[in-house]
Amino acid sequence: MRLAAVASLLLMVLSGCQTADTSGVVRTNEPSKGDVTAFGDAFDGLKTVSDVEYYASDQAVAEAKNQFRAENYGNAGALFYKATQLAPNDGGAWMGLAASSDRIRRFDLSDLAYRQAFRLVGGTPEYYNNVGYSYLLRGKLQDARSNFLKAYELAPNDPTVANNLQLLSSSVKNLER
Repeated sequence: MRLAAVASLLLMVLSGCQTADTSGVVRTNEPSKGDVTAFGDAFDGLKTVSDVEYYASDQAVAEAKNQFRAENYGNAGALFYKATQLAPNDGGAWMGLAASSDRIRRFDLSDLAYRQAFRLVGGTPEYYNNVGYSYLLRGKLQDARSNFLKAYELAPNDPTVANNLQLLSSSVKNLER
């Protein structure tokens, strides 16, 4: 008798789990047309989890950029390095690591970071501009010039590239030996 009661109870519970949707599609957190939020608003225009682009390195990159702007290049480099470890395919993090390494004169690390950044972002004006500035800091003016000119060809109206070309020309005029 008990066994029959348990079996019928189990049968009722399992029958309550069936859905009317037989398409085989499992619903995620995506709202359907006409669904409303707890506040009575429609979901139209709201971002859901699948719309949001978040990477584990976002927080580290944001803080690294703040440190770089504050001219704390060592801290910025450490945070950009952390970001590259969290998201190895983040080209912006590699560019930031390279630029920070240039500022603390760790050109060995900046060369490595620029190689990785080139693989990820390609030959963008920002890439060539940053590499040119790296060579300028090292005193390799010919290499700096060729990279600045590549950046200028790709973005002739970029004020940063124009300023770096101007800086290069003033560096050539004011050589110190």
